[in-house]
Amino acid sequence: MKQKWSNKVAFVSFVLAALCTSSALAADARWKHVVGVITATDNPATQTAENFNSVGNVNAATFAWSTRDGHARVNLDTGAVDFEVRGLVIIGTVFSGTAGPVQTVTGTLVCNPGTQTEAELDTPDVPIDSNGNARFSGMIPGIPASCTSPVFLVRIATIANPQNPNGARGFWIATGTERTINP
Repeated sequence: MKQKWSNKVAFVSFVLAALCTSSALAADARWKHVVGVITATDNPATQTAENFNSVGNVNAATFAWSTRDGHARVNLDTGAVDFEVRGLVIIGTVFSGTAGPVQTVTGTLVCNPGTQTEAELDTPDVPIDSNGNARFSGMIPGIPASCTSPVFLVRIATIANPQNPNGARGFWIATGTERTINP
């Protein structure tokens, strides 16, 4: 009887250990909503260019942006990612209420923001329609083993400017909020 009990305990322990190392239980970072950036403009009284809302090494765009909603999820172990943003539009200027000249965006995972080991990892470029809707499901390769305080950003990829379509590339215009990380 004691031998059968020991075998059952050993089997359950083996199954639990296997499950704990399986990718099915990999760390998922989730952001319940996506919101637009509100950026203060440079102070014209100073000579220094100012950016009042950077995330680590990533600068915010110069226009204020708003969203209707969105969400993001990144598996920090496998790199699987999906995000959706709805109604990501500029507030004010001649583009108010639209995505303006922005034609594509990229989802960006920022690991270890503000540290020497900061890493910004991008999805491929994703089309955004004139109403500010974009969706992506795929992979972000190369997530570091240590990705503390992860931040999810939506950044400008290309704009409708034949002379310089990448002129605003890299500026963030929206971010994930209400982050949870499930091991």
